[in-house]
Order: sequence, then structure tokens, then C-alpha cells
Amino acid sequence: MNNLKIFSLFISGMVSLSTYAQHNQKHHHTTENIKKQSGVQKAEKQFREEDYYKIINMGLPSDVILEAGGVCTLPNGKLAVSTRRGEVWIVSSPYGTNDANKATYNRFARGLHEILGLQFKDGSLYVAQRGELTKLTDSDGDGIADKYESITRLPTVGHYHEYSYGPVFDNEGNMVVSLNVAFGDSDWYNGKSYAPWRGWVIKVTPDGKILPWAAGVRSPCGIGIGPEGKVFYTENQGDWVGSGYMTVVEKGDFISQPASLAWSEKPESPVKARFSQVKGDGRPLYEVKNEISGLRLPSVWLPHGVLGVSTADFVADTVSGKFGPFDGQYFVGDQGQSKIVRVAFEKVNNVWQGAAFGFREGFASGVLRMAWGTDGSMFVGQTNRGWASTGPAPFALQRLLWTGQTPFEMHHISARPDGFEIGFTHAVDSVSAMNPSSYLVSNFIYKYHNIYGSPIIREGKNPLKAIVLSKDRKSVRLVVDSLHQYHIHEIAAEGVLSETGLELLHPQGYYTLNEIPAGEKIDLTKTPKLKFEIPVSVREDKVGVKASGAKVTPGKSGIANFEVPQNLKRVNTMPITWTRGPDKTITLGTTPGMRYDLATIDAKPGQKIRLIFNNYDDMQHNLVIVKPGTMDKVGLAAAKLGIGGNKVSYAPKDNSVLFHTGILQPSSNESIYFEVPPFEGRYGFVCTMPGHYVIMRGEFVVKK
Repeated sequence: MNNLKIFSLFISGMVSLSTYAQHNQKHHHTTENIKKQSGVQKAEKQFREEDYYKIINMGLPSDVILEAGGVCTLPNGKLAVSTRRGEVWIVSSPYGTNDANKATYNRFARGLHEILGLQFKDGSLYVAQRGELTKLTDSDGDGIADKYESITRLPTVGHYHEYSYGPVFDNEGNMVVSLNVAFGDSDWYNGKSYAPWRGWVIKVTPDGKILPWAAGVRSPCGIGIGPEGKVFYTENQGDWVGSGYMTVVEKGDFISQPASLAWSEKPESPVKARFSQVKGDGRPLYEVKNEISGLRLPSVWLPHGVLGVSTADFVADTVSGKFGPFDGQYFVGDQGQSKIVRVAFEKVNNVWQGAAFGFREGFASGVLRMAWGTDGSMFVGQTNRGWASTGPAPFALQRLLWTGQTPFEMHHISARPDGFEIGFTHAVDSVSAMNPSSYLVSNFIYKYHNIYGSPIIREGKNPLKAIVLSKDRKSVRLVVDSLHQYHIHEIAAEGVLSETGLELLHPQGYYTLNEIPAGEKIDLTKTPKLKFEIPVSVREDKVGVKASGAKVTPGKSGIANFEVPQNLKRVNTMPITWTRGPDKTITLGTTPGMRYDLATIDAKPGQKIRLIFNNYDDMQHNLVIVKPGTMDKVGLAAAKLGIGGNKVSYAPKDNSVLFHTGILQPSSNESIYFEVPPFEGRYGFVCTMPGHYVIMRGEFVVKK
């Protein structure tokens, strides 16, 4: 049992949960009841992310446009920041502890092109421009680069999406660079590789020779060195990529995006995969693994909309406890949701896998690059021009500082032969930790196809069979039924309290189970049974929709009490009672950067409307019409739906939601039919895909 001791207030031994599946289907969410019966009093103050990790503004001068594409700390403690506008700035005195930061900014280099990476080595800065890997040196010591050396030309045809990221130095002194694919014309959101090695991770020797390393990347914004000195990268959802992820990259790998295979037959290519092997029939990646040579499965998936929508940079916690209790783990930025998530790896059967958790939201703009300061704080470079983000600022440079308090978190999740083991940052309250209703385990995966993104598929539940609490009460082993290799397993522990009554700051973890380890399983024949006295939480109860069939009738006191039945919120065919057709047809589309092409639409009370929604963007969107003043409320509610949001098109079951479309893929459209509410007012329309609601919105003006 790996020195785990059985611990229970009720019985000495493990807890058997034979009736879990039945209760899982019958009962509603009730973690508050769990906490009332806990052995400790729930703490009066429940802390938030900002209580543990403080965001500090860096005091940018008004004339410095710092759209950060690269960030690195120099040996003297100063900070170097490269920008998408082709400049490099040196930031002196960046360690202020409040927003009145006295940092100073001096331009080191200029005239470059979209710098999306920055590294310091042997007295020089190295940057990846759009079409060149460049070395910058200040040879006369005046603080300005006077030597611009081209190390190698990076392949490009000039397409706007051909971003280049890096470099990162490997253990042999080579520079690792990742190269975006371009897009097509009529199928413009599908990746294309017009120039050699686009869609590849490459290595560049010190003398400038390009060594193709791995193929199949789409938009690999984060490139770096991970565990054991291996190359890792982060990927963005898109065509052939169901959700973002972080994965190891070995020489000869094919990851997922097949456009890059246009160059796999070149003599210098180490990749054996061929375009003809890729079918794209919607089966998940693991089912086609043996059909595509060298296919690499993601090490850790980052569920789309839950742990980000536009995966960016990553950094390892190498600051020896100066940033909290997560030494050796990884922090991954997300540009679209302006946040940072956390990844804890482990190696099972020589395969990298692990769990991902929420960490810190609320940055001013889209998180793109991170770097450690000399004091163990984290510098966060941000931008959102053309890449819309929930953080509304066009760019920002902020510093993330640990306050010294340790949050109550799932520190890590480890795979076991019969389930999972959760390690916590604090000792847990034994009653809540041993209560089966404190947990809910489920699994899912994504399609592998050329459509942008993927719905969640093959969902299943993993009923609990036993719980084992360690002697120090800092870890819990969950024995579960129906483990699914290669699936993402959501482990929710919403009912668990710390020994001081704290709730988990982030109660969900997402474990990518590429390998199920060997080892000793729990002997369930000696397990006494425990009846459920507390209902189990069920995700469907949060997001389920049942059509009532009732008519739309106004409330007695106006729009506040006006409700639309669920079966009338999304109607895709014209009602048969509309014998003369709609009174008005409204056509609404999207523009790049998460915007609608109309800021205002209007109608009269009671009008019969056909609304045509065209998604011209390169990402998924929806359209939700809501009551006046409720766009933020509905957007936040949609974000809390988690992985279940796909089932209901991210339209939460809320009276503020009046009408909505489904989730639209790029280059698709949908019509909905509805009758305008009888009350005048400035209603809203908003995209409730996770993170979009902050900026993707407009007014629906109802007036006689």
C-alpha cells in the first residue's frame, strides 16, 4: 500500500462505495451538506487567488508600446522584453512591490519583425523574428545593440499566420525554434505549409544549420526545455487539434497537424509519417496511433474553455520555494483567457503524463510570455492585438508575487493501477476527505479531425469504490471503476476541506492517463460498505436542459420576471404558426479578433425574428441574447459550466438567457427563430464561449 494507512472516523478500514453509481444518477449537488457534517467548522473566510499571488503592475511609460513577445531575466537582475513591433527593451529596477513601480525602460534594439521569443546567452540576446533567427550584441557597452547578426533564415512565404517562436537552447547548445503553419484560401482556417519546415519544431546549430526535428505542430507558441532536459511545447486548439495541450517532443515525432508532412519525404527529415496515413475520420488520436508513423500523443491535455483557449508560454518552477509549494511543476500561460494554469508531470511506463489545474486569473491582457525574477517572482508579458483576450488592455507587463501564504490546493495527482492518488498542500479534514460525496470522477476525450476544435466525446463516469487516507492526512487514494487509458480524467474534490476548514482554491484537476501503472491494487474483499447519506453531485444537474413546452408569457412585473422556456430558446426551424414568415430577418457575423460585425441590432416588441449568425472567424463562437445588464452574469455562469458547457452550447440554464444559437465552427452559420420580448429595453447579445464574453458583445435594442 506504499505506506498509506487506512483512516476513518466510522470504521477501521477502507470505505466501499458499492452504491456510488446509483446515487450518481439520482441526486443533486450538495457539498454544503458535506461541509456541515465535517469534523471541522468551515472557515469563515475563504481565500481567493489574489490572497496568495499578487499581481503588480510594472508602471509602463505612456510612450512605450510593450506588446510582449519575449521576456527573459538578465544576469544583473534587469529584464529584457522583446515586442511584436520589433523592438527589444531593457527594464531596470523591475522589483517594486506595488503598482507605483519605479522601473525604467531603455530601448536596446529596433527595426525587427514580430519578435516572439527572447533568450540571453554569453553576453548576447537571441530572438526569433518572423523570418530570421538573430543575435543582438551591445559590443561597446552603451546599452544599445550595435551588432545584429543573422544566424539563419527561417522559412516563410509572408503569410500573416507564419509566426516563429524561440529560440530555446538545448543541452547541446543548439537553438530550438517552432514554426507556425499558414492558412488556406477558401479553407482559410485549415493549416497549410507553403514553405519547408513550416509546422515543424526545428533545431538550429550555432553555425546556423537547420536540423528538422519533429512535424505536426499547428500554433506552437510555447517552446522550451521540460523534465529531464527534453524539448516540450504547448499547442493551441484548431484544425486537427481538439484542445490545447503540453507535450514532450522527440526527434522524428509527428504530433497532429498534417500540413507539415508536405516535407516529411525530404532526405533530411527524421519524420516517417506521411500525409496519406492521416484519415481525419473523427476517431480520437489514440485510436489512430498505430496507423500514423511516429504519432505522439499529448502528455497533458488542457481542456478547452476550462484551462484556457489559447495556450502560450510555460516555465518550470525552479526557484526553490520562493514561489510557493510547487517546486518542479510547470506554469502555463493562456493568451485568450488572460490567465496561468499549473501542470504537474509524472513518468509512467517511460511515458510523460500528469495533471493540470487552475492557478491564477485576472491579468490585464493576454498572457504570452513568463520569466523568473532573481527574487523568485514571475514576470508576465502580455498582448492582445489581433489575438483578443479577456484582459482588455492592449498590452501589459506585470509581476506575479507570492504572498508567503500556502493555498489549499491539490498539489498533484498521481496515477495508480486502480485509480488516482491526490496530494494536498495542507492536511485535510478526515471526515470530508473520507466522504464519497466529496468527489466526482469522470473521463472524456476529443475528436481528431480537420474541423476547428472538437466537442467532448466518449464521456464516462468513474464510480468510486474505495477511499484511503494517508496517516499525515496530506494525500488521498481514490479507487475508481472504469479507468480509460488515453482519456482525460476530471477529478473533482469540491467537498474536501482542510483541517482548518478551507475549501480547495481550485477543486478540479484534469489527469491525462496515457499509461496505467503496474503495482499493488487495493484489496476490496476486505472493504466494508458504506451507504450514501449525502447526495452526490452530478454535472448534468448543472447544465442539463429539458424542454418544457410551455409558452412564452411575460411576468407580472416586467422583464425581470420574463422567462423563455428552454424548448423555445433555440429554435432552428420556422414555427408553423408563422404563416406569413418572419417580420424581420437579421444577419449577424463575426470579424477577426473575437468581434461581431454589428455593434447594435434592433427590433420592435413582439416581432417575429429570423436571426442568421455567420461565423467568419477562425475559432468557435455562439450568440446568446440576454436580458438587459446581464451579459457579465451570463458570461461568468457559462465559464463555470466547465467541460459540460459543450452539451448546452455554453448557454447556462439561467432566466437571463432568452435565445441562443449552438456552437458554430469556423465558416458555418445557423438560423434561429424567436419572438421579441414585449418589453422595451437595451438587451444584450454576447458570445459565451469561455473567455469571449468580455469583449465579444453588442446591444439588442427593443423599441416601439
